[in-house]
Amino acid sequence: MAATRLLPPIVALALLVGLSPAPTAAAAPAAPPLAARLLDEDREFDSRTLIGKKVLLLRFQGSWCKTCTAQAPGIERLAEKYRDRDLEVIGVHVNDTAAEARAWRKRYRQTYGAVLDQGARMATRFGFKRAPYTVVIDKRGEVVKRITGSADEARLTKILDPLLATPPPTTR
Repeated sequence: MAATRLLPPIVALALLVGLSPAPTAAAAPAAPPLAARLLDEDREFDSRTLIGKKVLLLRFQGSWCKTCTAQAPGIERLAEKYRDRDLEVIGVHVNDTAAEARAWRKRYRQTYGAVLDQGARMATRFGFKRAPYTVVIDKRGEVVKRITGSADEARLTKILDPLLATPPPTTR
C-alpha cells in the first residue's frame, strides 16, 4: 500500500521533468558600445546606432602590425563586397597616431571608417590582447565572433554570409 501512495508523486515528478522546456543555448554576450570620432570624417561613430540595422565588423589593427598589413587588402575587399549588404567595417587603430593611421590607410587604400584608440582603452573592453583582433557583432548588438590573430578574407566570409540577409552577388 505504501508503494501505491508514492507512485503518484513519482509519476507527477517524471511528467514535470519530461515536460519542462529543454535548456536553451545562452545568448551571445552584448557588445560594449564603441563611440568615437571617425578619423577622416567630421562625425562621431556610435555602434549603438547600428543595432537592428547592420552587422558590425571591428578590426583592431595598427600600422606597426605585420599581420594587419598583410591582411589589409582582404579586409578592404570585404568592406567593399558587403558595403551594400548591411555590413559596417570599422578599423580601430590601436596605439597609432593620427598621422600613422592615415598613412597606413592611404598606403593600403582603406575606404572603411576608422577610429583611433590610444592606450587600447576601447580595445580592452572588447577582449583585445594583441593585433590583429577582429570582433563581429550581429544586428542584435551581440558579439558572435572574436578572432585573435589572423582573420583572413575567406574565414570572415564564412562568418558574415549567414549574418547578412542575402548572399553576395557572383562576380565573373
